[in-house]
Amino acid sequence: MKNLPGETKISSCKHYIDNHRNSGTFMSYMVRPKKSLGQHFLTDLHIAEAIAGTLDAYRGMPVLEVGPGMGVLTRYLLDKGHDLTVVELDPESVEYLQEHFPTLEGRILEKDFLKLDLAQLYDGEFCVIGNYPYNISSQIFFKILDYKDRIPCCSGMIQKEVAERMAAPPGGKTYGILSVLMQAWYDIEYLFTVPEHVFNPPPKVKSAVIRMTRNQVRQLGCNEPLFKQIVKTAFNQRRKTMRNSLRSLVGKECEVLADPIFDERPERLSVERFIALTNLLESYITP
Repeated sequence: MKNLPGETKISSCKHYIDNHRNSGTFMSYMVRPKKSLGQHFLTDLHIAEAIAGTLDAYRGMPVLEVGPGMGVLTRYLLDKGHDLTVVELDPESVEYLQEHFPTLEGRILEKDFLKLDLAQLYDGEFCVIGNYPYNISSQIFFKILDYKDRIPCCSGMIQKEVAERMAAPPGGKTYGILSVLMQAWYDIEYLFTVPEHVFNPPPKVKSAVIRMTRNQVRQLGCNEPLFKQIVKTAFNQRRKTMRNSLRSLVGKECEVLADPIFDERPERLSVERFIALTNLLESYITP
């Protein structure tokens, strides 16, 4: 199979990590990482370059970087010629970015990404990338879903556990709410694992780089708010069968619960089967 743009760099990075696990870091520390903001600054420039390469296929499209910190990823995005804007909540990091990246004047936003109205920021399509704050990574991806028709690609680094959940197929313990809701709209690639020692401070868990590419789905073919409600309700009681977890939505005596699909546990249902389940239940649920 022919490599996608950036795949050679990613493959190189996997090899690099395997062969340099005990090497020193490559970037000095100048901004104090803040635990309250979930900051773990990447210090390995080779890995930063590989992350930037995940958007090589989108060089003509505006890019929004979330949580740039001291700009370890920013520099490579700029080197690649991306039309870049960055959003950073930490005032100390903003000051550092303003001093060291003068070409970004007017495009360094001191704001909370989760509260940002992205429709005011961009008229058309744009990509999102970042070394995402670990304490809000799931919230970031749910916000991406709110703008799914504007964001053809989102990539970056998150906790390994979250990355595995996002990319997980049906049938396993890691498959859950995030898996279904993200995979309904995006193809998820788990690209490579990143060890703890390449961060300041080192996190207690491993990290991973992912890439989400918008799929061809424009409408799910079901009531989308109900789809979300069913997915969340089912996985909030994932040890129970669908019959036991969803009877609160239709009443325990409802005839539809006799359908064999309700014998299943939620982790066994694909996105397509959750859509079918939503259509099956809709007429039985009172608005």
